[in-house]
Amino acid sequence: MDMYTLMQIKNWTIGIVFGVFSVLFIVLPSQLSLVMGGRVTDTLPQTPADFVPTVRVVAFTDSHNKNDHVADAIDTAYSLFDEDTTYAGVDGFFGLGDFSSVGGEDDYLNYANTLKEHVREETVLINIHGNHEFKNDNYKEYFLKYFEHDPDTVTEINGFSFIAFSGDRSLTEWTFTPKSLKWLDKSISEAEKKANGKAVFVFQHPHAWGTVYGSTYWSDPQLNIVFNKHPGIVDFSGHSHFPANDPRSILQTSYTTVGCGAMATFELDKNFIPGQHPDGYDPAAQMTVIEADNDGSVRIRIYDLLSDTYLNDYYIEDANDKNTFAYTYKNRKAHDTAPVFPEEARAAAYKNDNNEWIISFDEAKPADGYIVHNYKVTILDDNGKKILSDTFIDDYFVIDEDNTADFRIGNDTLESGKTYKLKVQAESAYHLKSETVELSFTAQ
Repeated sequence: MDMYTLMQIKNWTIGIVFGVFSVLFIVLPSQLSLVMGGRVTDTLPQTPADFVPTVRVVAFTDSHNKNDHVADAIDTAYSLFDEDTTYAGVDGFFGLGDFSSVGGEDDYLNYANTLKEHVREETVLINIHGNHEFKNDNYKEYFLKYFEHDPDTVTEINGFSFIAFSGDRSLTEWTFTPKSLKWLDKSISEAEKKANGKAVFVFQHPHAWGTVYGSTYWSDPQLNIVFNKHPGIVDFSGHSHFPANDPRSILQTSYTTVGCGAMATFELDKNFIPGQHPDGYDPAAQMTVIEADNDGSVRIRIYDLLSDTYLNDYYIEDANDKNTFAYTYKNRKAHDTAPVFPEEARAAAYKNDNNEWIISFDEAKPADGYIVHNYKVTILDDNGKKILSDTFIDDYFVIDEDNTADFRIGNDTLESGKTYKLKVQAESAYHLKSETVELSFTAQ
């Protein structure tokens, strides 16, 4: 490699690093100010009994070739709303990217066939690129071949503007070039001018940085520069695979942003380190139901397809009036409380089929609408010697009737027949910690 080429690479690298730090220098102070601000309300909003939507769409993301989950989402949405007495039907489906693994044409074909078989002709269908689609050099060709619209598109449904934004490709991931960001900014501005009080909806694959759960790792800070200029938009994203039933998956700053979970597998963080995949992380299947009326009100519900249950119900009185925003970080944390263990909590230890020790104990109860995110566990032997100390992520993303927390701790940690003491503390999503309980158990 000649000196000229080396200098080009060096200058390109310096430029990228400088660009990233420049964006963070601009975004970080203002974003933290937006996230930590807001008022504290007496209660969190409840959807009024007289709320009547004038549009309803469903979004899903990160299916990664699990087209059976995509089919289930579409069929379930129709089943839920075909006979809805308040507002019948589904007006649109939005796929937020990463329907593929490596962007091969077979992935497009199989996904497109699933959509064709299950989405009705009268229902709007919009897709965007995720980073996994960008892994294939033919991403533009395949997209236009299998979908009937451009990767960046604005769709009008019942007088509402829905902006779907893919951005551009850089190497094998996305990038948001000045040209693509200008398109996004202009499209939002045009939609706002004709909204007439209605909310404006935006969809893209990655989160805006420093917003919803997972966005400090799996996000793009360039989005913040555009979005912070547009109070009143309601933005939906994926990419992180962080569970949407975590209360931090909705956030209101100058606008509203929602993380839509995943349709393939979940990812979480432990002690602020991402890339964690605890027991139960696979499979995942969460879809987002979005409803709005003509006066700026928006209702957002996360639906779990594996258990056929709604996980939450968020109501925004007026998406255009940030003075009424209730889903700020400050307000959500104010309504959280430390988890509480039952008075008669018990623990047990047994071995599974892989000869691994399983610690099981009665789980702590979080505040209504909130979660236990993780447990800090310490095991002592009968002489008080520490055998193990660790933090385990709770399986709050698995919706079932099991009221125990269960964690694997290896094959040789305990000795059969011996009695141990378990110290355990539960921590909520907003880092509120329970009292530490001490439970005795005998390894079986």
